Amino acid sequence: MPKLPEEFADLERFSDWCLPTEEERYQKRLNSTMAEMQELYDAGMARLEDIMVYVDARFPLKGMPDDAKALVHLGQSIVMVSFPVEVWKQPRVLDSGAAYINLIKEPVV
Repeated sequence: MPKLPEEFADLERFSDWCLPTEEERYQKRLNSTMAEMQELYDAGMARLEDIMVYVDARFPLKGMPDDAKALVHLGQSIVMVSFPVEVWKQPRVLDSGAAYINLIKEPVV
């Protein structure tokens, strides 16, 4: 069963990146290869503006249907892999050692 709206069927293969929390998206990033992130980045960046327009034009933030929420989460994952792909060339932040960010509150969606 598709997770994303029909208009985004081309991104359905990345539905495992439709993760609702930043922590889940971060762990997915750390456990992914650069090739996997590059594939998401290439397909996703080409559609990122379409994702924003689709969601902003059709739905209020509260009461968004599940497929639109999944699309928002996918967009957040696309952004999450942008620095590793564009700058660091690795999943982790360069020279960060054992440093870790602990998010105490999720954004609303």
